Amino acid sequence: MAKTLISVVVALILVSSTLGSSDVPFIVAHKKASLTRLKSGAERVSVSIDIYNQGSTTAYDVSLTDDSWSQDVFNVVSGNTSISWERLDAGGLLSHAFELESKVEGMFYGAPAVITFRIPTTAALQEAYSTPILPLDILAVRPPEKKFEWAKRLLAKYGSQISVISIVSVFVYLVASPSKSGAGKGSKKKR
Repeated sequence: MAKTLISVVVALILVSSTLGSSDVPFIVAHKKASLTRLKSGAERVSVSIDIYNQGSTTAYDVSLTDDSWSQDVFNVVSGNTSISWERLDAGGLLSHAFELESKVEGMFYGAPAVITFRIPTTAALQEAYSTPILPLDILAVRPPEKKFEWAKRLLAKYGSQISVISIVSVFVYLVASPSKSGAGKGSKKKR
């Protein structure tokens, strides 16, 4: 009975290690969207999708489809909402971007993009989904940006670098400039 139990445990370990290290693509996709207000009264939506293959083999016939943008609300300005590639190598990255324009006010909740791909060992198409985007408040009334708001953002972003550079420049100035007390003593003539 003990031998049977041990052989079953060993068999389970071998099967689980084989399944855990199988050679397949692992697709991770990240979808981002940003809004830009146009002077014409419309809002431009810039969408970018990055597709990563974190698996150990190549994915073939990779196609991206992002049909969550209703044609009643959005017009495609540049690019396409769908695209295909021949392959995505292991550890590789594919990127796609497109721009839309909307003149309709309201909240928009976008769905994840769909990525389909094929692996050599299986005839069926595999499917992966991108991350969803945050809700977009299209043509929302935003308070005007305050004066010097850009300076606050710049200081918050680069404040530590600015302080290090200023400390180093003060140190260099003190080391490189001649001492005024020593210069005064050396230039005095004795009579």
